[in-house]
Amino acid sequence: MELFIFIAVVVIFYMLNKDYNPSNYQNIKINQTQKLQGELIDHEAGLLIALMAKVAKADGHICELEAEVLSHTFTDVASVFENSSEIREQLKQIYKKEKETFENTIIISEKYYKLTKFDYTKRLKVLEYLLNLAFIDGEFSDAENMIIEDIASALQIKSNDLQNLITQFRQYYTQKSQEQSMNLQKAYEILGVDSTASEAQIKKAYRTLVKQYHPDVVTGKGASESIIEEATKKLQEINEAYELIKKHKK
Repeated sequence: MELFIFIAVVVIFYMLNKDYNPSNYQNIKINQTQKLQGELIDHEAGLLIALMAKVAKADGHICELEAEVLSHTFTDVASVFENSSEIREQLKQIYKKEKETFENTIIISEKYYKLTKFDYTKRLKVLEYLLNLAFIDGEFSDAENMIIEDIASALQIKSNDLQNLITQFRQYYTQKSQEQSMNLQKAYEILGVDSTASEAQIKKAYRTLVKQYHPDVVTGKGASESIIEEATKKLQEINEAYELIKKHKK
């Protein structure tokens, strides 16, 4: 999942840089660093971060992975400016301010549209990135849906394109959730415990199995090489199952 998300970051950053007139100071330039002219919130970079802030806070909380993606985006966007460290801090301040209210969502979106009105593909990629941010915790709340629809409308995204993107994300995360559920169920079966078992019961079952299948123990019993090899593989399986359950229980 992390790879999927950071690929999305790379894609959107490429879209931010393509096919723009270098004389237009409000757009991010390609293959060169630029000096900020005017206010950052009127620049494409600042507007993008403002839109991200609206989506990220729509459901009332920010997960760990979401925060990590935001951090990488601040760094990537700021890197096109001469004073990148200072710009990154300004982007963070824009994010902090814009996540406090949704009242100016349409205004921010319309400003972004004016800067990108001749590149529908770019706006569609931006919306895809915002959807990625909304879905990143595995859920797409009604509040997130409403914000996305408002932004899409102001960016003049076609309804069919919006719905196709949402469907793609729903299918991806539904499949991922099903796979995780199946893997977790298998992990409990490997340890021989129920999903309702306490941490103490799970740890006890794990330790019992480790003692049973540890290669040193099996070797000490005079087992053949093939049996020792099987025990080693089983122990690896037990360790992986235990780690998966521990992660889920956090």
